[in-house]
Amino acid sequence: MNEDSPVSLQGEKTLRSLNEATVLFAGDSGDGMQLTGSQFTLATAFALNDLSTLPDFPAEIRAPAGTTYGVSGFQLHFGSVNVRTPGDEVDLLVAMNPAALKVNLSRVRRGGAIIVNVSAFKPHNLKLAGYNGVNPLEDEHLLKDYQVFEVEVTRMTEDALKEFGLDKKVIDRSKNMFALGLTLWLYSRPIEPALEWLSQKFASRPEILEANTHVLKKGFHYGETTEDFVVHYRVAPAQLEPGIYRAIRGIEALALGLVAASTQSKLELFYSSYPITPASDLLHHMSRYKNFGVKTFQAEDEIAAIGATIGASFGGNLGICATSGPGLTLKAEGIGLAVMTELPMVIINVQRGGPSTGLPTKTEQSDLLQAMYGRNGESPLPVISASTPGDCFHAAYEACRIAVRHMTPVILLADGYVANGAEPWLIPSTDDLEEFPVPFATKPNRQVDDKKVFLPYLRNDDTLARPWAKPGTSGLEHRLGGLEKEHETGSVSYDPQNHEFMTNLRAEKVKKVADFIDPLTVYGDTQGDLIIIGWGSTEGAIKTAVDRLRGLGFTTGAVQLRHINPLPSDLGSVLSQYHHYIVPEINKGQLVKILRDQFLLPFASINKIQGQPFKASEIVDAAVDHMKSM
Repeated sequence: MNEDSPVSLQGEKTLRSLNEATVLFAGDSGDGMQLTGSQFTLATAFALNDLSTLPDFPAEIRAPAGTTYGVSGFQLHFGSVNVRTPGDEVDLLVAMNPAALKVNLSRVRRGGAIIVNVSAFKPHNLKLAGYNGVNPLEDEHLLKDYQVFEVEVTRMTEDALKEFGLDKKVIDRSKNMFALGLTLWLYSRPIEPALEWLSQKFASRPEILEANTHVLKKGFHYGETTEDFVVHYRVAPAQLEPGIYRAIRGIEALALGLVAASTQSKLELFYSSYPITPASDLLHHMSRYKNFGVKTFQAEDEIAAIGATIGASFGGNLGICATSGPGLTLKAEGIGLAVMTELPMVIINVQRGGPSTGLPTKTEQSDLLQAMYGRNGESPLPVISASTPGDCFHAAYEACRIAVRHMTPVILLADGYVANGAEPWLIPSTDDLEEFPVPFATKPNRQVDDKKVFLPYLRNDDTLARPWAKPGTSGLEHRLGGLEKEHETGSVSYDPQNHEFMTNLRAEKVKKVADFIDPLTVYGDTQGDLIIIGWGSTEGAIKTAVDRLRGLGFTTGAVQLRHINPLPSDLGSVLSQYHHYIVPEINKGQLVKILRDQFLLPFASINKIQGQPFKASEIVDAAVDHMKSM
């Protein structure tokens, strides 16, 4: 929490200006912490701050109340400065019960503030949280190291609603609105966006609307009137690029990117998926775009989902499906069929912790090698990644363009952090989007003797793509399938030389994608001591780490790879300008294996496999240690 200006007085309250702050809401999964965090985020967007969020869900649908493994959290970093990560350390923790305090205390900076719902610190809850009957609020070290504010959130909510005639369960579920109101006041956030959201959410239930509105205002007014909070804070608007912005989650941006691709290409979009965390939410968003001609299909399993996508692409649609790691495994045979038939489609993998069921609600980057090699036979395809919530829009759009331009399935890798996180997003104009030509075949493409015929595997010289012919087009009858194809004719072929030729041709087609990749942009120093190479959701932490390393005197640059297969053609020349190379990944080191294979350089791997994104400080510490050891 960086202070930016002198203290000013407003009555008996002190208003202090800050450059940035990080807030974490935490409680039981039924306490509405995700909703509280999302409404605080909305208010922060209205306050024109830059921001980055980290929703943190428990894996259980509803873990036993009061237990540590049932804690749900929502972290938000916001400021008047450039905000790229959800924050290394928390300035304010709002803990709704003892378990929330125990799980998240280590994330709070020394000297930071903690608001505890003291009403929940009863012997039973203390035992469930593993405090063994010892109240942490009586710990002198806690009181010495942190600013602890004991607020009877539950009791004051009950008192505020005792005349409303609501049952105890409804009243208890309203306490998050008190915490939201208090926190909005504490950071000078507007209360109006939350009031408007409540009026829309509970328009058909006026008694719930009135109760939640009342409690929200009570929390806000409590901050204004209590003597406990003598200081509150103001964070000035960020200096963002001019334009129209909205706060957007990665999942929402993926959906909009796909719809934009459909609109710009004039292809009907068919989206197929089977529910799987954390990709399920994309189906919910895609189903809202029927007015754009989007068709959504919830399949009975992952294999059916990829089969339906292949059928849609064969029929001339923009075929899309999404899943997570276990589902990508089940789709492997279908993706291989799409490689063989050379049909354009996009497979989105919102990665999660594994293996098997693993950590379904936690983030990881552990499916890269699966995307690259997880199919039988030689079956290469383009693999790209999204680096921020807003970038999900552009990554989705780019994946669709590659698929259509090169007639190939494309895997787009996101992960739980980038998909569930949010940031301010500059809404692009359709005029600024890359062109999206779709060259459907309309007539035969080869003269054989005195007859014109259609060859479904004749190649475009620039992309090596085969023609895309809609079924039913007169004169373009052809068949597709999983057996090896004869060059150009597409007939089934068991000829050894043809198989080797076609295998090499499919690989070369994927390599041709590199001809259309823009030159890499280096963040920081373009030559010097160290380059950090990242992919996906590590971008924010890497760029922040670069800034800090340069401040320490190291000449440091970074590149974030959107295209992983094929790699950008200028990556080698960029790497040649540095002495050291490190690769941070939320896995055991998968991109680093690919880079070592391609460039035979001593890449150092920085790994984190905790279900959480990198902190910038972790990358800085590892980079400094690496360079000192060399």
